[in-house]
Amino acid sequence: MNVLEFDHASIRIGGHVVLAETSFAIKQGEFIGVLGPNGSGKTTLMRSILGLLRPSAGSIFVFGRTPRRGNALIGYVPQVRTVAPDLRMRGFDFIASSIRGDRWGLPTRGQADRNMIDDSLAAVGALDLAERPLSDMSGGERQRLLLAQALLGEPKLLLLDEPLISLDQRYQETIIELVGRFARERNITVLFSAHELNQLIGALDRVLYLGNGRAALGTVAEVVTSPVLSQLYGTDIDVVHADGHIFVFSRGRDVERHDHLHDHAQDRQHHA
Repeated sequence: MNVLEFDHASIRIGGHVVLAETSFAIKQGEFIGVLGPNGSGKTTLMRSILGLLRPSAGSIFVFGRTPRRGNALIGYVPQVRTVAPDLRMRGFDFIASSIRGDRWGLPTRGQADRNMIDDSLAAVGALDLAERPLSDMSGGERQRLLLAQALLGEPKLLLLDEPLISLDQRYQETIIELVGRFARERNITVLFSAHELNQLIGALDRVLYLGNGRAALGTVAEVVTSPVLSQLYGTDIDVVHADGHIFVFSRGRDVERHDHLHDHAQDRQHHA
């Protein structure tokens, strides 16, 4: 059985068609890089998998069923960060506060809950963050806590929406390595959205590129080509291979890097 299947699914937001008659299937244990230009629908795709958006046509299946909110089989790290950098809450308490929605914020936890939190922290190498306040952590350390939070309950599908935003290269590499390692160890399916293919190229099994309401899923060699990306970007695209890296150009401009810098500048303004 496929973990995730889109069967001629269309998703609209207002009058805008984000995805049109999209079909693809993802298997258990695959690491999928989700890429595409700004506004291509990466976040919308994940929200539909979470059951927050229903398709306007066609069908979406998650573990063989219609998506539903609160699916314990799915771990999720949203693009909009929920960790306030000036919060004095301990790392352990931050994770504990999200175990059960009906017990949000209660300080007492049973031993089973404590063991689950410790296991999640250990999985991302963050046991040392349990007693530290969030305000004393770097962006990369807070991101580890969000990953640990997403791993609570041993999910089988992990959705990571731009988890590398605002992290320096060292922490980006650390996060990718962590996700790849525990996904392999636990046979977790991962959808990892990013701006730049080269960040993920050593970790992913296949790539899902979105653009102009379309989706293309396959190996890097199958999808990251001039004909496929030109159709998805809606403009002429040149794909250049150099020193083990792949660059996507439009009229001499590195479009992936341009999108990354544009969004990074907006992120800095948002947090100023």
